[in-house]
Amino acid sequence: MPELPEVETTRRGLALKLQDRRITRIEARRPDLRFPLPADFAARIRDRQVEALERRAKYILLRLSGGLVWLIHLGMSGRMVIRQGWPNDIGPHDHVIFGTDDGWSVTFNDARRFGMMDLIEAPALAGHKLLGNIGPEPLDDAFTPAVLIAALHGKRTPMKAALLDQRVVAGLGNIYVSEALYRAGIHPERLAGSVAPKRLEKLVPAIKDVLLEAVEAGGSSLRDYVQTNGELGYFQTRFRVYDREDQPCHACQRPIKRIVQSGRSTFFCGHCQK
Repeated sequence: MPELPEVETTRRGLALKLQDRRITRIEARRPDLRFPLPADFAARIRDRQVEALERRAKYILLRLSGGLVWLIHLGMSGRMVIRQGWPNDIGPHDHVIFGTDDGWSVTFNDARRFGMMDLIEAPALAGHKLLGNIGPEPLDDAFTPAVLIAALHGKRTPMKAALLDQRVVAGLGNIYVSEALYRAGIHPERLAGSVAPKRLEKLVPAIKDVLLEAVEAGGSSLRDYVQTNGELGYFQTRFRVYDREDQPCHACQRPIKRIVQSGRSTFFCGHCQK
């Protein structure tokens, strides 16, 4: 599933072509994705101007004229592809297509249909059921060691699970939690409430660094993810532990281990992470 860097990369790509443009044409080629599309979905969007493009956790937010917010989640395989002109090669998984007043089009392709879209009146955005309980953005200055220490105090869940909890910190997923814990030297099975504050002080910059590096690299081209221009991200070439089972640790040369936590693979160095 696309994580924060992939979603942020997608947001930036969309912003290059959609900022201040008017949506003149839109086609919803099916009535639902993961959930049914809102009533009169296309009609409510058509002829509105895109005033801002934002990201909250793993959600893209298009703020449209008239106080309407278009919320998009890419799901497991969703991607937004930008091209000049209306596409003439529309495929079976191209579910939503829209065009702008200067001739660009965006296609939302989602083979597995785990993505979703919603339309929200701006005043109701903060209380939306998908956004209301999300924690701080990890790339914001407000996400500090003190904030993380307070959020993890007394937690008896493993560090990996704690960081995947969107109420603790927004947007982190399986890949980048593994990478950040490695950089901070923290074992993914350690109980979150037992990690010393001094060690958590190293984890916050590790989270920020790995996310910023991944955004700069255009994300990780795992499975279906591509950028808005159709190119693959390449941060996967910089993985230090993720998907490197039995390969040598870059620091100690011992083999990287893999375990399963909550049904998902976790990669770590048993020597460097305590």
